[in-house]
Amino acid sequence: MAVLRLVFNIAWFVLGGFVMGLAWWLAGLLCFISIIGIPFGRACFVIGEMTFWPFGQDAINRRTLTGNEDLGTGAFGMVGNIIWFLFFGIWLAIGHIVHALACAVTIIGIPFALQHLKLAILSLTPIGQTVVAKA
Repeated sequence: MAVLRLVFNIAWFVLGGFVMGLAWWLAGLLCFISIIGIPFGRACFVIGEMTFWPFGQDAINRRTLTGNEDLGTGAFGMVGNIIWFLFFGIWLAIGHIVHALACAVTIIGIPFALQHLKLAILSLTPIGQTVVAKA
């Protein structure tokens, strides 16, 4: 299973994952311009790394993972997600959806399209999420 995951991740990286990973990192750099944006930028780099190699990883809510509410999973997280959506989230989601449509043209590209759709949903509300390895 690990070999198949590696093959899919390499094919993903070559066929579009690199571009979207760079888009996430660019959003992270833009977030670092202001002090308030630093937590957003850090999240962008974590999710950008997941975007480079998405097979075998998943994003879940930290409240679900730990059972505790923190700053990102409470009211401040909701406000942060609204701000994120307006400035970066919608654009990253559009990029992932365009890539998903391009991948879904062929049967072989359907797993890649599903990963893009997973990342498009994540790009809309990333605050309060964490990346974990799938078992």
